[in-house]
Amino acid sequence: MNFMNQAFLLAKKAQLHDDVPIGAVIVRDGKIIARGENRVQKSKNPTLHAEIVAINKACKKLNVKFLDDCDIYVTLEPCSMCATAISFARIRNVYFAACDEKGGGITSNAKIYESDRHLWKPNVIQMPEYAEESAILLKNFFAKMRKKN
Repeated sequence: MNFMNQAFLLAKKAQLHDDVPIGAVIVRDGKIIARGENRVQKSKNPTLHAEIVAINKACKKLNVKFLDDCDIYVTLEPCSMCATAISFARIRNVYFAACDEKGGGITSNAKIYESDRHLWKPNVIQMPEYAEESAILLKNFFAKMRKKN
């Protein structure tokens, strides 16, 4: 199963309710255990990014607070809030499609894992083969939103 493709399906689902098209899946032992898409607009809650939704579902499903034997696949580089949540959840590996020059919290902008203050530093793997797909999805979404407003 291609986990990043599953995250993209969730990103496309998010835009159906006018949320920024970002999706995330959490994988354990080669199986998806939790899925999340941005739900900020739908839920009127600024913290409900795809990663946070997926982390909450994974912790609930496994009845744990640490996901140190899990990986997360995200269609866009996590922001600082989500990167911190990933660190607090002790997720093993972060795979993401496209860098986020403006709001990225890992390789762009904040680079929070470069600080010694974080308790947990996941392995970070950018998957450039998916970057263009993510960029096109986001560009089309924001163009549509500008027209709508």
